[in-house]
Amino acid sequence: MSHVPTSLWPFSYEAAIFDFDGTLASSAFVWNEVDRTFLARRGRTWTPDLAQHLATLGFAEGALYVIERYGLDDDPQDICDEWNELANDIYATEVDLRPGALAYLDALRETGVPIALATTNDHDVLASMAPRLDVYGLFDTVVCGTDVTKTKREPDIYLEAARRLGVAPAGCVVFEDIVAGLKSAGGAGMATCAVASGDVTQDVGAVRAAADLFLEDWRDLPL
Repeated sequence: MSHVPTSLWPFSYEAAIFDFDGTLASSAFVWNEVDRTFLARRGRTWTPDLAQHLATLGFAEGALYVIERYGLDDDPQDICDEWNELANDIYATEVDLRPGALAYLDALRETGVPIALATTNDHDVLASMAPRLDVYGLFDTVVCGTDVTKTKREPDIYLEAARRLGVAPAGCVVFEDIVAGLKSAGGAGMATCAVASGDVTQDVGAVRAAADLFLEDWRDLPL
């Protein structure tokens, strides 16, 4: 059975906004590993639901969340710095785009479609992938969680991406792998496409139900 949303190719929107982790990149394992290591250092145990909670939060709010949840006495900025340090080495050497994702980004750019990245990830983490993968060179603009004041439960990060691209929300489609992001982007008037991440913590049925379109595999697109 095909899961190709035909309106994604040929492209029928003015602009495209992409999440990074899980959506474009096979990187969910990184944050699960980071969280396991972080918690193990403090005698705590990682559980899959933590990934679901942190996926919608930026680094600062995520740090506050784990402090409250696990009763930690760490400074929030120290936690963010530790997460970045743990993640940078893995991103620099192991994280890649999912099969077919780069071909789609290239196809959009070749046809003149403006594209943006909207991720709760950190600028330093993304930069650590260069020169192996120049994330910033793939997009017209990159908006990280630290560039806005709210989490993906609110549409601010997607609206900022659209603003930078010079496209009204109604002209954009947002590609995401989390329910909260799909709902907030859709509530702001954007079209949404849920992407199956392949991560065991993702509820595929829930993300599919929250979006206008669904993509199981980037290679399904008939470029």
